Amino acid sequence: MFAKHPQPHEIPALRLLWQEAFGDSDAFLDKFFSVGYSQNRCRVVMREAQAAAALYWFDCQWEGKKLAYLYAVATAKAFQGQGLCRFLMEDTHRLLAQQGYAGAVLVPGSEGLFQMYEKMGYRTVSTIREFFREAGAEAFPLERISGAEYARRRKAMLPAGGIVQEGAGLAFLETYAALYAGNGCLLCATKDGQHLFVPEFLGDDAHIPGILRFLNCKEGTFRTPGQGKAFAMYRSFTEDTSAPSYLGLAFD
Repeated sequence: MFAKHPQPHEIPALRLLWQEAFGDSDAFLDKFFSVGYSQNRCRVVMREAQAAAALYWFDCQWEGKKLAYLYAVATAKAFQGQGLCRFLMEDTHRLLAQQGYAGAVLVPGSEGLFQMYEKMGYRTVSTIREFFREAGAEAFPLERISGAEYARRRKAMLPAGGIVQEGAGLAFLETYAALYAGNGCLLCATKDGQHLFVPEFLGDDAHIPGILRFLNCKEGTFRTPGQGKAFAMYRSFTEDTSAPSYLGLAFD
């Protein structure tokens, strides 16, 4: 058993595993593999022509240190229970450490996965506040901005210990989310009918009812830095025991 970077002809197998594990559409995967994907930021265990297990990462930074945000970790149903996920994670950790990454961060999708990743050396370091709001009577104006501008403003608004996310990860986010700035706030958002989902809101949340009105939404779910919900886990590849405290842009 061994892990490797995938070859171009193996992308269809990666897509099949992704769809089995996460149920995303072909349109979504077209965006990911055209904008967010790099074979050098993916590891896969192949069994004949099938992707048995795979994971991806985006580069990010924290206090000048290079981190990997691991994303879409999956094992095919036919190969579950064989230790492939642990093997793939350990192999990836070794590779990342050799390439100068200081650590890896990830966002478990369930309580059980928090426990699984804890056994792999991860610890919960980031919590968020997730809440529901309804639109107010008065609109609060926003400006649609580019990914580069979002990244620039975000650095200035991150809380202490925040992870800087830009580059390919932010370019991928732009394929399915809109980025906005207002007076004293910053957010990325997706709309589903009249519901707004905001995976990251930075700034004064008193503006949220007005933001919903401005974007013609009746209601919304927002995530901000804060206490409440365990969110991201971190594993260091060095002897440094410090850790980041906020990861905002999770591609879930």
